[in-house]
Amino acid sequence: MDALILARMQFAAIITFHILFPVISIALAWVLMFFRWRYLRATQPVDRQAWLAAYRFWTKVFALTFALGVVSGIPMSFQFGTNWPGFMERVGNVAGPLLGYEVLTAFFLEAGFLGIMLFGHGRVSERVHMMATFFVAIGTSLSAFWILALNSWMQTPTGHEIINGEFHVRSWIEVIFNPSFPYRLAHKLLASGLTVAFLLAGLSAWQILKGAAPLSAPKVLRVGLTLAALLIPVQIFVGDLHGLNTLEHQPQKVAAMEGVWETQRGAPLLLFAIPDEASRSNLAAIGIPKLASFILKHDVDAEIRGLNDFPGAHPPVAMVFWSFRVMVGVGMLMLAVSWVGWWWCRRCGWRPERLPRRLLWALAGMTFSGWVATVAGWYVTEIGRQPFVVFGLVRTADVASTVPAPMIALTLALYVTVYLALLVAYVAVLKYMAEKPEDVIQADALERAQGRAAEALVEGGRS
Repeated sequence: MDALILARMQFAAIITFHILFPVISIALAWVLMFFRWRYLRATQPVDRQAWLAAYRFWTKVFALTFALGVVSGIPMSFQFGTNWPGFMERVGNVAGPLLGYEVLTAFFLEAGFLGIMLFGHGRVSERVHMMATFFVAIGTSLSAFWILALNSWMQTPTGHEIINGEFHVRSWIEVIFNPSFPYRLAHKLLASGLTVAFLLAGLSAWQILKGAAPLSAPKVLRVGLTLAALLIPVQIFVGDLHGLNTLEHQPQKVAAMEGVWETQRGAPLLLFAIPDEASRSNLAAIGIPKLASFILKHDVDAEIRGLNDFPGAHPPVAMVFWSFRVMVGVGMLMLAVSWVGWWWCRRCGWRPERLPRRLLWALAGMTFSGWVATVAGWYVTEIGRQPFVVFGLVRTADVASTVPAPMIALTLALYVTVYLALLVAYVAVLKYMAEKPEDVIQADALERAQGRAAEALVEGGRS
């Protein structure tokens, strides 16, 4: 492999690992707000205890996820200097401020209130603690806003002018609110919500299966399934709008997603195919006639432009084609599991002892399904932009560094090894926390007791 392919693989590996954690923390912060609100609104002591236990347990999950998200995001900034120096040289006037806004408005907000959220319960008033949780949630969403503004601009660049090969901002409003930004932001926020919904339901189902379910497990299971059942239809609708927007601005990406080589009317929806770039055709194709044209343009006889209309300017077809099908397939599975699961749990009165074990195993198996769909969707978006880093304007090969291929291969192997170890450790810790929730609660109680003891010593010293 040449240096360009290895550099692309390295960046893909790093951001694939990183994206797993923000996609949880963005929506989980708002779920924690909901748990906190239910705790304050509950009138029965048992309900208050259950909602508080849910908040404390999932706050620990949030803290672990947030920490890994921060750590895994740091090497991405190194990539711009080592493997992609031409990127900042060309578009730094656009990318630099947007990344800076993310740090100043989002990360500082999260970091500033995270300590109160994690360690302040019982030490500050309920109102202040609720406010801290709210600002952390706002911070996670603001972070998504700025990062997706930059990513969307790279997909559909507007509001700029090019002087001596460098991009300069003409209108920040046009840069931020570029044509694909609203669809991309909504799609990502909904993906985060679905990822968290199945994480809630999956871990709660695992606790019930292992006989380690705390008092909060049925409530958390209900929240997860309800959230999933409500969000997945909205995600399908938003995904359709996003696809229509992509067809307008990046038709070659859609052609790769659908495996359409020749421009044609009444394009079929391919359920299975083996895209072959050598022959520029699909092998062993199985499809539904005219359905792709109907989905993409809501007209069975609509014309869909093929990949052959974009010589040398379309993405690798097989990866985009199959990633899209994985994303859609997992989405359909989410729809079926969430709706059937919600109906069945409601029929059983949300009582753990009455829930079918097959349903619980299905939910446990879907715990990280949001990760699969998110990564597959990200591959469609980013690989589908190739061979451009700024779509239609700057080619990826033009901003790559001259670092020798063996050096990139070595660092790639090191990154993948470390990240795989961290991923296994993260899942193992979640499994331990789910199976031993009493250890988490006891540790939380000990931590608060130690804090009160330290405060008492300080007050005694002052006296």
